[in-house]
Amino acid sequence: MSLIPKQPRQRLPSDVRHHLGGYLFLGSLLIFFLASILLYGIYAYARRGDAQSATPLPNTFVISTVCLILISIMVHAASRTIKRDRYRVTSVLLSVSGAAAIGFIWMQCGAMYGMLNGPALAEGTGKGVAGMLIVLAFLHALHVAGGIIALGVVAVHSLRGKYDHERHWPVDFAAQYWHFLDVIWLFMLLVFWMTTGGFAF
Repeated sequence: MSLIPKQPRQRLPSDVRHHLGGYLFLGSLLIFFLASILLYGIYAYARRGDAQSATPLPNTFVISTVCLILISIMVHAASRTIKRDRYRVTSVLLSVSGAAAIGFIWMQCGAMYGMLNGPALAEGTGKGVAGMLIVLAFLHALHVAGGIIALGVVAVHSLRGKYDHERHWPVDFAAQYWHFLDVIWLFMLLVFWMTTGGFAF
């Protein structure tokens, strides 16, 4: 039996402030998007009788939605693998998620470009509804672009071993952020579907 007293286990610095800051950030984004969607919904409801408002949504929105959900699943998986100290697997998941997010933005830009050159914005009173729809989709795409940068940073740090089973909050927050983007986009898509001509499958 050793006579040397055991040193007390050194505690890691608290991440409470980081958690609080992250939640405040997501809360402010939630208020911003909900207010924007509410304003869009009120305007679209006021224009519900306009023929141009019944323009169908791009089918690309459905494909990009599936892509966004897959990104969220991969980032969530990364938040689980880092807790097992699997740095390389975590980095691969985050990197693939970032590449898929670039694909999501590419598809969204193609869909928005098609709407900008479509009949809804060419003439008629319904162009306001289509214009607001494009603005909302563009704002969401901008936040996806910010998420891509964050994924790149977190992936590099994971590969360098800066996270482990005890310190993994940035990866967890990345997963929370992408889940947030998922929920917001699905809600936006539902509102778009209800206020336009739906999808022309």
